[in-house]
Amino acid sequence: MGIHSRKLKLSLAGLGVFAVGSLAGGVAISAVKDDPPAPKYNSLARTVNPIGAKGKALGLSRVVIQPGAKIPLHYHEGTQVSYIQSGTLTYTVRDGGVKVMTGPGDDGKVVRRIKAGQTGKIKAGQWIVEQPTTIHRANNFGDDKIVIYLSNLLDKNAAPSTLVP
Repeated sequence: MGIHSRKLKLSLAGLGVFAVGSLAGGVAISAVKDDPPAPKYNSLARTVNPIGAKGKALGLSRVVIQPGAKIPLHYHEGTQVSYIQSGTLTYTVRDGGVKVMTGPGDDGKVVRRIKAGQTGKIKAGQWIVEQPTTIHRANNFGDDKIVIYLSNLLDKNAAPSTLVP
């Protein structure tokens, strides 16, 4: 393959500009904003076969979502409780639904419901319970990172989330 047929791909650092083209035919330049970092998932604690849940894993995790980042359409293969520690999550439900709660555990109060086909905001101090029937996506449209604490009860070999095509 000659030099004229090789593809040229340049990333101009710090500018978010990419140049793509061939050496023979010139270079087409388009302005493309750099993608935000993918959400960062950290498993904090996990136990397999907890009492009363043989074959399951009980987990605790922390997720950090940078401004502009997206979490694609997915579901969880068990029950998950998600508590927003900081930031505001934009949460879209395709199937199922969630109650947005505030306050501690059993004394929590329903703030709003997000049903299939709806999008709603979940703010710091609010939480939801997601079931396997809740197919959803989320975004950080704000200027600050979002920190979420997750507790889930899944089959011991299940991934934390399952993408939906």
